[in-house]
Amino acid sequence: MSETDPATWLISAGRKREPGEPLNVAPEFASNFYLPSHRLYSRVEGTTTSNALEDLLGGLEGGRALSFASGMAAVSVVLHRLPAGSHVAVPDDPYHGVAGLIDEGEAQGRWTVSRLDQSDTSVWLEALQTCDLVWLESPANPLITVADLPTICGAPRKEGCLVAVDSTFATPLNQKPLDYGADVVMHSATKFIGGHSDLLAGVVITRDDDLYDEFYHRRLLYGASIGGMEAFLTLRGARTLSLRVERAQENAMILAERLEQHAEVSTVRYPGLPSHQTHEVAKSFMTGFGAMMSFDTTGDGARASAACEAANLVHHATSLGGIESTMERRAVIEGQEGMPPTLIRFSVGCENVEDIWADLDQALTSTK
Repeated sequence: MSETDPATWLISAGRKREPGEPLNVAPEFASNFYLPSHRLYSRVEGTTTSNALEDLLGGLEGGRALSFASGMAAVSVVLHRLPAGSHVAVPDDPYHGVAGLIDEGEAQGRWTVSRLDQSDTSVWLEALQTCDLVWLESPANPLITVADLPTICGAPRKEGCLVAVDSTFATPLNQKPLDYGADVVMHSATKFIGGHSDLLAGVVITRDDDLYDEFYHRRLLYGASIGGMEAFLTLRGARTLSLRVERAQENAMILAERLEQHAEVSTVRYPGLPSHQTHEVAKSFMTGFGAMMSFDTTGDGARASAACEAANLVHHATSLGGIESTMERRAVIEGQEGMPPTLIRFSVGCENVEDIWADLDQALTSTK
């Protein structure tokens, strides 16, 4: 990406800039191609659309990117590289899909697992000395804990230990794990990168050519390539990532401060708040605090569910990172039963902040 500002890179990268070519990268709907050609089959070499997306996202993170059919497909190629008998360290509150893969591998005897408090840097430094894979998710979903990525990723480690970071909540605009020493960064591009709640996609980025080749080969074998329309939508969505994140995280800071003072809210988790347990860590290296938070209502779980259902502007829906605000009670989601029963995960969108606040306030007060 050289010295290009990330906002400029997002808009300018991945274009052909040749006479007669379209200004925007078009969706290429093709599974196979006329021979002889360097492009044989889209599961193998991808398409011009997916290649442009990978150029854009790789440059943004400062590495080489591979796109996938979903975030979970991207996670799988990292986890499944581990040989039998490996030792894996993961946060004690990972995304439930990642937790499911970790639990499955553990039950099959493929690896042993250490589940660690992401806010305790010392336990991660110890894990680096014994683990084959250290998997961080920062900020975490849905407790929004921020790991001290520069310290952990840059620390000495056992030979062969791989450090991977799920950076979905932060986006490449707020942190760049590869710069801190991580080997792999993963994004569910379904979320902020796509940004419009209309696609499934994932991406893995690395600076290690051998890892890149390994992930490429595994994507080929798993059939996890991104489709033509999904690649096009992800690329088009990524063009406005900087604008959307700037607006959404500005909204999030205002809303977090107000929710913290709301009589019907007992806890707010947002790294931009001084009260957040990892605020100082986040402030030390992140360039923005993001648009994700969670908060607990007063009362019981049924009351939290009622507040979600009472919202009119904020959408009662799962997933996150879209241009629209969404919220949901996480404890009713399969695999998230251990979450606080009144926890609501809140993805802040780009609507006018006063309109969001008015809707949140009425949803909370009308159900007390």
